[in-house]
Amino acid sequence: MPAPEKTSQEAIVAAGRELVERDAIAGLTMQAVAEKVGVRAPSLYKRVRNRDELMDLVVAATIADLAQALRDVIAGIDDPRDQLKSAAGTLRAFGHGRPKSFELIFGPAREASEGTRAARDRAVAPLLSSCSALVGEQRALDAARLVTAWANGFITMELAESFQMGGDVDCSWAWGLDRIVRAL
Repeated sequence: MPAPEKTSQEAIVAAGRELVERDAIAGLTMQAVAEKVGVRAPSLYKRVRNRDELMDLVVAATIADLAQALRDVIAGIDDPRDQLKSAAGTLRAFGHGRPKSFELIFGPAREASEGTRAARDRAVAPLLSSCSALVGEQRALDAARLVTAWANGFITMELAESFQMGGDVDCSWAWGLDRIVRAL
């Protein structure tokens, strides 16, 4: 009789995501994941080829969570301006709630698998749709990049506590986002 499976790829990915959030990308090791799921490290290789594949699966799952949150927040909002503002707010909340995961998906690009590329496409779709409604299909990608780049820069600076000159950062966020959305 074959030995029972002691873990699954889903459990391994979930453990990897927890480790990334706790210890950053450097904390994502096969040994740490194995300990978290209660197996020996060699057992992981039945489910993932190596750390690179594990990293890719963690990135794809994290992006998928963000994509779902973006779809959920936009659902039921008719005005594309309000959709963009809500999506940006969701991105900001994601960054604050999961700063290491935010860094993982918005940090330096790495070779992505088909699964990660598909997750990114799903994550961008709501933003592209809102931008398309505002600026037309021809410039939707440009508009989505503008909103994403501004929001990412703001959130990254905020997480790094780079806003040291006083004032209300929430007001700065709202003001900047409003100006960008109006410009579109």
